[in-house]
Amino acid sequence: METLVNKVAASGILTLDLSPYCDTDIVAFDLQPHLFRGLILKEKDFREALKALDLMPFSGKDVAVFCSVDAIIPVWAYALATVVLRPVARSVYFGAPEIVREKVIEDTIRREISPEIYAGARLVLKGCGDVAIPAAAYVAATDLLQPVVQSLMYGEPCSTVPLYKKKAASVDKP
Repeated sequence: METLVNKVAASGILTLDLSPYCDTDIVAFDLQPHLFRGLILKEKDFREALKALDLMPFSGKDVAVFCSVDAIIPVWAYALATVVLRPVARSVYFGAPEIVREKVIEDTIRREISPEIYAGARLVLKGCGDVAIPAAAYVAATDLLQPVVQSLMYGEPCSTVPLYKKKAASVDKP
């Protein structure tokens, strides 16, 4: 009787699933509703609106501050919105929610993955799963881990796309 050997398990290849780093709840703060006649932002009115703002929806969330229409927005308005939101939000970013989601994921990967854990490893960045992982996550993980891994692949251990393999150090002869 022939013994079955799990070649993937025996290969020493590690798999990194990026989906836990992509779980972020972005809440939008759009300046559009605060525009006078849909065109400009008036400081006094905006300050009053911010004082009356219900901050509960932003509590503990990553917030995207942006304006969804082409309007005259002074730069200080984005900063003022941040001053109001920051005490309750987890983080505040400038940009549309879909862009901010990618920024938050990149920051989370760079902050929470310790490259030294993967030093010298043969590593696969998991490619399939239930969570949609943006390309930005793979770029951030590759940038972070390439300097320390032996090899980097994308996909599943049984079927990978090679991305990087560390070249053997050459020995100079005298």
